[in-house]
Amino acid sequence: MYFAALLARTEDGWEASDMELDDVESLSDLIDLARSAAVDDDTVVALIEQEDAWFGVVRVDGEEDPRYFVSNAAAAARSSYGSMLTKELLGSDEEDDELDELDLDGTEDGEEESIAAFTDEDADEDGERGAGSEPVPAGPLGDPRLLDDLGVTNKQLMTLDGDALTEIAESLGATEVLEAVR
Repeated sequence: MYFAALLARTEDGWEASDMELDDVESLSDLIDLARSAAVDDDTVVALIEQEDAWFGVVRVDGEEDPRYFVSNAAAAARSSYGSMLTKELLGSDEEDDELDELDLDGTEDGEEESIAAFTDEDADEDGERGAGSEPVPAGPLGDPRLLDDLGVTNKQLMTLDGDALTEIAESLGATEVLEAVR
């Protein structure tokens, strides 16, 4: 079970909105959703949590590059929304992933496809091959300082567990607005 919310900073504090994950199929979709919630290109913080297994924070400041943090990369990598974040943080090229889905194998119509062999060392936990995939660390991954200027220190972020999103919202001064959408 996922919980996801967007916190948009305004002149009067924070506004929260429930983030509908059904419409998010890629990290680009998530970033676009966050940017659309921004008030005057101010900061938006997207919070995603999967029960007590992991939480993720995506910070978007106007048109600047988004910043990411995942509390437990190994756990997040095993979930659909968490894997989007871990792939980005580990440097997986999203365009390559999209091209792989198109099943472009370099053969012309009517030619027989060649099947590339791979060893067990190339397989992930589910037995699927990951193209050039790095091992996913069991622990935090990303920029632990992404909320420093908003009142959540990197030390706090790195040690959060349990109901982390509530603790983040409390530090941001957004507890009431987050609870309203929970």
